[in-house]
Amino acid sequence: NELPQLINIFIGQMSIIGYRPLVRQGYKYYSDYMKRKIYKLKPGLSGIGSIAVRNEEYILQRVEDKENYYKNVIIPYKEKLESWFIDNNSLFLYFALIFFTVLVVIMPSSKLWKRVLKNLPEEPEDFKRYSVKGENYG
Repeated sequence: NELPQLINIFIGQMSIIGYRPLVRQGYKYYSDYMKRKIYKLKPGLSGIGSIAVRNEEYILQRVEDKENYYKNVIIPYKEKLESWFIDNNSLFLYFALIFFTVLVVIMPSSKLWKRVLKNLPEEPEDFKRYSVKGENYG
């Protein structure tokens, strides 16, 4: 899945860090405001949404009404995260998110990104309940 995205990065259609490209189902749930906001940026191979909501499939397996949960909990949280990224975009943040992406792949339980990145949107209570130990890893 990532190999075609690496090609997209090399030809300039994507960035290493940005919002994660959404499947059509997820995009349709984004608010019009957020659609306009992310339209200005290139999608990324990783980003704050990928780090904070990195275990989406695991969480969705634990809920009964998956579509409702996705629409009313995950998508609004991702919107807030992506909006935070856009509003706080900087060279430091770009490289920090590369570092934290690698870190959470190697050490999924790492919380360092939460301590370093300030003013992140609060995780929804319902999200905390279904993620493992309040974290987003399996």
